[in-house]
Amino acid sequence: MLLVAPANSYRIAAYLKAAENLQVDSLVASPGKHSLVSAVSSGLHIDLHDPDALRILLEAAELQTFQGVIATDDAAVELASRIAQQLKLPHNPPAAAVLSRRKDRARACLQRAGIAVPDYRVITLEEAIPPQLAGLKYPVVIKPVSLSASRGVIRANHEVAGITAIERIRKILAAAEHLPADEKNRLLIENYIPGVEVAVEGLLRRGELELLALFDKPDPMEGPFFEETYYITPSRHSEKIQHAVLATVQAACRAYGLVEGPVHAELRINSQGIWIMEVASRTIGGECARLLTYGTGCDLETLVIRKALDEQINISEQGDALGVLMLPIPGAGIVRRIEGIQAAQKITAIEEILISVREGYELLPLPEGGGYPGFVFARAASPELVEAALREANDNIRIIVAPVLRIKGGV
Repeated sequence: MLLVAPANSYRIAAYLKAAENLQVDSLVASPGKHSLVSAVSSGLHIDLHDPDALRILLEAAELQTFQGVIATDDAAVELASRIAQQLKLPHNPPAAAVLSRRKDRARACLQRAGIAVPDYRVITLEEAIPPQLAGLKYPVVIKPVSLSASRGVIRANHEVAGITAIERIRKILAAAEHLPADEKNRLLIENYIPGVEVAVEGLLRRGELELLALFDKPDPMEGPFFEETYYITPSRHSEKIQHAVLATVQAACRAYGLVEGPVHAELRINSQGIWIMEVASRTIGGECARLLTYGTGCDLETLVIRKALDEQINISEQGDALGVLMLPIPGAGIVRRIEGIQAAQKITAIEEILISVREGYELLPLPEGGGYPGFVFARAASPELVEAALREANDNIRIIVAPVLRIKGGV
């Protein structure tokens, strides 16, 4: 298996562990030459956006046979699709892979296909901003065209707030590594769509979408930043709405041209219909993938690897309601301590608590940051019980941070 990944992807370890359990040899292709992960530092070292990367991977394929290619993150999906295409392995067309990671092009594609997306425009940071905002109807959401995990996504309720948000995103993009120049200079501005949000996790096989989970997001996501909190499954929406959500995601995949591999989609539902926020040709981020293990008895990375190897997959549902809380960052600062974990672990229905940070770790909230300090998992007989347990756990857990003191002027 060839695993194509950005240098700092936290998904690499999970894929390598799943591959080892399946007794599948794996080679990591990544820019991470100096990574502390041995499989990355000893793997192939490439620039994901360099045309020469494809040649390097093809040369590697002459020395060993690859039976499957997997991209861990958005930044790697286009290159992974190109090498899989050359090797005649299951893949998405490269043009479809680009659409799944480029929000501006994806919006245009879905709009042409008649699928509901917010009205939008694309602006460039290389020209004066105010003229490009003329005629906008507020509120709007401003975002980079290719970053994920809500990084750089900001709601603006009027023009002054919009200009401020754009300058803030400009700094985020300037600091972002391994982004092509045009992705650092373009922003997507779209109408804010009110409504409740859901997420779909699925696998495509020859163009047909197999549902792994449909998640409700019970907390309103109204901005100005869009931090995730709760994912709960099964969905409490009506069967009619659930079928419409899945049909919308399937239609979006066909519009993009996606046919193989994982799909993670975000949608909003309101009185006007079902709106696509995102359809990505990768798995759900972070430790949230553990929900699939609880729900199917098989970890998500194993499912994706077996799918990439074109093996038949039989998924068994466990029957319980499941949920995860992504612990919110209380503010920028240095972690001093985390309180209430033991109390949260005693709550009925709480299955597991994973803390990703330790004392001394610097937290950076959205829109500049992109990670979560921890995850709380719950299992119960109903979605209502799961949500109640997670909310009680959230009330118990406190992350204590201290301000970051920086020395200026080199003194």
